Amino acid sequence: MDERGPLTGEPLPLDLVNTRPADPDGHRTDLIGTLPGLASWLALEADRLPAEARGPALAPAPADLAALHAVRADTEAVVLALMEGTAPPREALNGLNAAQRGAPPVRELRWDGAAVASATRRTGPAGAVLAAVFAEAAADLLTGPKAAAIRRCEAQDCVMLFLPAHPRRRWCSPARCGNRTRVARYYRRHRTAPASDG
Repeated sequence: MDERGPLTGEPLPLDLVNTRPADPDGHRTDLIGTLPGLASWLALEADRLPAEARGPALAPAPADLAALHAVRADTEAVVLALMEGTAPPREALNGLNAAQRGAPPVRELRWDGAAVASATRRTGPAGAVLAAVFAEAAADLLTGPKAAAIRRCEAQDCVMLFLPAHPRRRWCSPARCGNRTRVARYYRRHRTAPASDG
């Protein structure tokens, strides 16, 4: 696994927050800070997104990045507050609410040849649609029972968040931070072990 690449597979709101990983010096990189970066990340998440938030129909403009970055910041603020056992910032909650209102879901009716069918879709500018999709996913996660289980990776220089499938999970990824932590621990033990003069 590429340690500089995005960590995916967590609930969508956590995957979004995790698009700002830290290097060993604590400097954070924005993996969706550019349109090509956003396109690459959305391609990784495509099978988990509704049709209006993926594919050629979605063509974000540079201004659209700001809407998704705002949802990411608001989601992170609420998650961190919940993890600390404090009240989430009102501005972050209001931001997530506003993002959902920016492209509300609408049941679109169509004739399928035999009956009237419907599908729920969001319409509007690409940035508003993306922001609404991720804000709604954040609302679902943050109001559900899994919110209390969100953890931060225990690796010293990692800022990734995850939802453990197993209560003993300690790292964002066994291949990313788990191996690195175990290798560092192994080297510390063997570096301090007395040398034998066999």
